[in-house]
Amino acid sequence: MRTQQLSLDALWKPTISQERVFSPDDFAHLPDAARRYLEHAIAPGTAMASAVRLKMHGEIKLKTWIPFTAEQVVCWERGFIWSATAWMNRLPIVGSDRIIDGVGAMQWKLLGLFPVMTGTGADITRSSAGRFHTELMLLPSAFCRGDVTWGGTEALHLHASFVAQGEPAELDFAIDQTGRLKTAQLPRWGNPEGAEHHYVDFGAIVEAEDTFGGYTIPTQLRVGWYFGTDRFESEGEFFRATIDEAIYR
Repeated sequence: MRTQQLSLDALWKPTISQERVFSPDDFAHLPDAARRYLEHAIAPGTAMASAVRLKMHGEIKLKTWIPFTAEQVVCWERGFIWSATAWMNRLPIVGSDRIIDGVGAMQWKLLGLFPVMTGTGADITRSSAGRFHTELMLLPSAFCRGDVTWGGTEALHLHASFVAQGEPAELDFAIDQTGRLKTAQLPRWGNPEGAEHHYVDFGAIVEAEDTFGGYTIPTQLRVGWYFGTDRFESEGEFFRATIDEAIYR
């Protein structure tokens, strides 16, 4: 099956939870901030999920803010598919962003028929990998893997280093005293200025959270480029989402 043709169901159905369950004792060796984040995000005894399926709604900025509804599958082993319908001038734009098995792509069509945005190639793949790295905050079990290296000595900040979809990730989290996630940030490959691709600070502000099947995850997010600078709100922010449902396995 070609990557571009893979559906949400085809990505979701083969996934199974690991036999392992979350035990805080297994992570006693981690820095304090990392332990508090994981213990807040995953309830003891919760099966370690391989994937999450999400339903969401929100707004996306395409010159102006327009509404969307979407469904997404995030799978540690294979990647993600974000399938959405956005409404511009009362007309639907239907499509998806994805990275599957190290190949990124986007395809959007007006009325589901007329192409308005299509992207493939090395730059799209690298940018999609950066998005995947950030969205793993919706699949906290991904950070329980042995190949994630935790750094940082501050009580309210932690740093996770790992490799996924063929790209290294350097992901910074800000948390509160309880371990609740406040922001996530990393350098992401992109071209928000419309010029050549390069690494740009990218991240998300978490405005609310909820618990689904033992996992406590962000449910209201503001996302964009130039994260941590004055340009985020004026130029970089392009995505606002509310997570309505999350299923883990």
